[in-house]
Amino acid sequence: MSDPSADRDIKSDGLTRAQPSEAGVDVDAVIAFLNDVEAAQLDLHSLMLYRNGHVVAEAWRWPYRADRLRNLHSVAKSFTACAIGLALDEGRFRLDDKVVSFFPEMLPDVVSDGLAAMTVEDLLTMRVGHASETSGAAWRTLETSWIAEFLKIPVVERPGEVFLYTSAASYMLSAILSRKTGETLHDYLKPRLFEPLGIDGEAWDIGTDNINPGGNGLSTKTVDLLKLGILHLQNGMWEGKRVLPESWVSAATRAHDVSGRYGYHWWVHENRTYSAIGVFVQMVTVFPEQNAVLAVTGAIKGSSKLLPHIWRHFPAAFGAALPVDAAGSAATAADARLSAKLAEWQREDAPVAWKLPYLHARGAADDHTDEPSKVGTRRFTMQPNAQGIRELQLDLDATECRFSLTDADGEHVIVAGMDRWIESGNQMPGQDLHHSYRLVGSPVVARACWLDRSRLQMTWIFAETAFRDTVICEFHERQIVYRREVNINSGALRYDDVIGMLAEL
Repeated sequence: MSDPSADRDIKSDGLTRAQPSEAGVDVDAVIAFLNDVEAAQLDLHSLMLYRNGHVVAEAWRWPYRADRLRNLHSVAKSFTACAIGLALDEGRFRLDDKVVSFFPEMLPDVVSDGLAAMTVEDLLTMRVGHASETSGAAWRTLETSWIAEFLKIPVVERPGEVFLYTSAASYMLSAILSRKTGETLHDYLKPRLFEPLGIDGEAWDIGTDNINPGGNGLSTKTVDLLKLGILHLQNGMWEGKRVLPESWVSAATRAHDVSGRYGYHWWVHENRTYSAIGVFVQMVTVFPEQNAVLAVTGAIKGSSKLLPHIWRHFPAAFGAALPVDAAGSAATAADARLSAKLAEWQREDAPVAWKLPYLHARGAADDHTDEPSKVGTRRFTMQPNAQGIRELQLDLDATECRFSLTDADGEHVIVAGMDRWIESGNQMPGQDLHHSYRLVGSPVVARACWLDRSRLQMTWIFAETAFRDTVICEFHERQIVYRREVNINSGALRYDDVIGMLAEL
């Protein structure tokens, strides 16, 4: 029988809540995990912990929120795996079908023996025989057919033998599904997976072939990432109904390569645990033996930096659930400790490293905020530069900084609050700093402050992503030096400085 008190705590996402002690979770282990992450200066943005049928802990760093979408990057691969499992169950194609059989009109003039031998299962297990990885960031800049590009990649190893992680394999799975169903991957999954799990508002990018990338480009909420893990924990069942074949869940979450690391688009760990992982650590980890799931998002350079902290505290944090009426004051106090920790963790003014310049700058800036240079409009003509910036303009008053950048595509504007945050839709280019994603229209939370008499700093938080840009405008009489960098990226972390001269208004 379900716990009536938990049923009263059901949220709009369809999941029930319970106190950690009721679900047998060691609260101090969860607190220790968060403390370790903070001590290691890892930029964790959200977490949701599920145990024994309930969400028992959840938190989002400001300005990330439960209702915001999140670009999950390669976590999309594990959603794609669900689609392949469903399509196989429907008889749309088979694991041993040859990849070349789906696209006869797009094959290169010479089809190598390796390409001819490649199967659907080879795509699922990332054993396609390529010499190097093809990242989603590389393909997002292409305007040609991604299917044709894949079929041109040399196959240097025998397919099915050597594991090599590559997002190109996931794209081809999406392409095969679309070829056989006449639907995009997203449209195919909508009634079969997203709607049954109560996932809504999700978005999935489209590639040049009118095909969802498969390996990336999916944006959903943190709770939807958690639901993917819960569905697999429950062997494909959801609210008493079968969503995924049980045999598929079992096959997808066990290792198929000799290293024992990779299943069907799921990463496999020791002790039967497994994870869906996206770059910069968007991740859900399933603990089948402990009936638990942990979902996190962040801006962390590699899951290898976070996973040791997870293994240190989980699954040891999972014990036997206590009867509600037997938890006692000790359990109540423990639950309160975690609640207080999470409340502190979520505060807008929580002392994380990247916010320190604002705290340090207040006193220095306040000493001369009445200077004429701190308000008004200034436009600068920029020297030739790789970014193609022609003009910068700053409109400053006591409350706002309106920053505009003009290039060949026109004017792009971000409005930042002066010593306060303002949220708006992004207009600023910056694909090179953002893992090749175009974030135009994405929510941006922006703030500006004077670091000293000559340097204005802006922080642009792209709140549905891992990215946070820092922009500094340094003024020297009639000259400006414009600097822009990002907290995390698969490529360059900053643009070259751009110099400009004050123009007449």
